[in-house]
Parts: sequence; C-alpha cells; structure tokens
Amino acid sequence: MVTYMNFANGNPQVFLLQLSSGRQQQLAAVGAMTFAPRFSPDGGTVAFSVEQGGATNIYSVATAGGQPMQLTSGAAIDTGPSYSPDGSRILFESDRGGSPQIYMMGASGGNAQRISFGRGSYSTPVWSPNGDLIAFTRQSGGQFNIGVMNPDGSGERMLYSSFHAEGPTQAPNGRVIMFFRDPGGNDGPKLMSIDIWGRNLLTIPTDGYASDPALVGSAGLSAWAARYGFRVAPLNLNVIDSPRCGQSAPSRKSPDFRHICAGIGKH
Repeated sequence: MVTYMNFANGNPQVFLLQLSSGRQQQLAAVGAMTFAPRFSPDGGTVAFSVEQGGATNIYSVATAGGQPMQLTSGAAIDTGPSYSPDGSRILFESDRGGSPQIYMMGASGGNAQRISFGRGSYSTPVWSPNGDLIAFTRQSGGQFNIGVMNPDGSGERMLYSSFHAEGPTQAPNGRVIMFFRDPGGNDGPKLMSIDIWGRNLLTIPTDGYASDPALVGSAGLSAWAARYGFRVAPLNLNVIDSPRCGQSAPSRKSPDFRHICAGIGKH
C-alpha cells in the first residue's frame, strides 16, 4: 500500500493506493487540504497534515477507516509527521516558535517538545529504522543541508550542503540516506544517496524527474514523486564504502569482517 497526495480536485488530498489491485481511495475527508502523509510502523495508521481556517495541524486515522484524531492544535503550521520505529512517538515540523523547527510528541498527541536548536529553519524530519538517528533538512545562509541528530536533538551533523537538497528518507539498514537535489535549469530534481558519515555521495538513476523519495524496507520497494504522478520500483542493496570498508569486493562485510557495509542503490 502507498499513501500519496492527489491534486485532481485542485487542493491536495491524501489517498491510499493498493499496489496489488490498483484501487485508490481518499484517506479522510477533513479540512480544506490534507497532505504530508506518513504510515505508522505497523501500517495500520497514517499521520498527516490538515489545513483549515489558516492553521495546519496534524491528524491520524486508521487505514481501514474511521474518525480522524487531531494530534496538534493552534494557529501554527504543523506538518511533516514521522513515527518512531516503535510507533510511540511522532516527529514533526512546526513554526509555533517563529521559525520552522523539529518537535517530538506522543503518538496520541500532546506534550510536544522542541529538539532542534541550530541556526536557520528545520524541516522533513524522519526516523532511522532502529531509532538511533533523525535525518532532516536545514536551511541556513541560503543553503539547504541534509543532516542527522540524536533523538534528543544532540549530536547534530551536516552530511551534505547544496543550493536545493531536501526530503531525506533512511534506508532499511539505517546507515544510508536518500534525498533529492534540484540544481535548477532543465535537468530537474534527481535522487541522491549518502551514508550517515557524509561519504559516498551517489546519484540514483531514475527515468526523468524524481523527488521526495520514500523507502519501504519490509516491501523491498522505493517510491518517489515523478514529473507526473509517482513511481514505485524495487529496492536493491549494494555495497557502500563506509569508513571501515575498502572499495574492493561486493561483500556485506568489511575487509576485517567486523563491520557491516551496506547501502542503498538502484542498478
């Protein structure tokens, strides 16, 4: 199953697509616009943003249907929800303090705590599969930065900086991040990957424009926005050169056999 935004009626609305049958259905009829959907780890719930009356808040609803539950409230713009691997917490971005920053709350809402405190604005937070890191986009000084931090906001590190790079998602192994970069001009946005040490920057081959990637480890699939609609394709794991790995054999282990060396790629 894939969740996505449909603009058929003008304003974005969150839909679900059953990959096996091709059946599409609107997730929830609430607010003027719904967008930025994200599945819970068990796939039974989707958190998403709802714009209504000039404010944007985060809601959740069961994929099987039911009444949406409002998780945030107020006049701010709250968006970009991302569940923790155990489903107990949700990351999101909010401008409630003035500039967009990353906040964390319980999966049922309430008690949101700010965890980003660097310069500039933060957006698109996403958990690693094992919960040890949070990847994000930070805008500062006219640059877009792809970075990671610990779940409590400490240990912030920038991995990549460019004119326009954003939308990170983390590979199932938790050690490689995919994002998109748009250099401007006629080439359009392209998918990129980099490991969590800031090494091994790769361009992921796609057919045409590609942005906003999402990796689905349990299904072995990757999905991304294309120029018209979106694409879903098999996800393949390749060797990525980590600080402990040489550039030699196509192996899942480092030469000293003590460190796993794996990443995300597409042949």
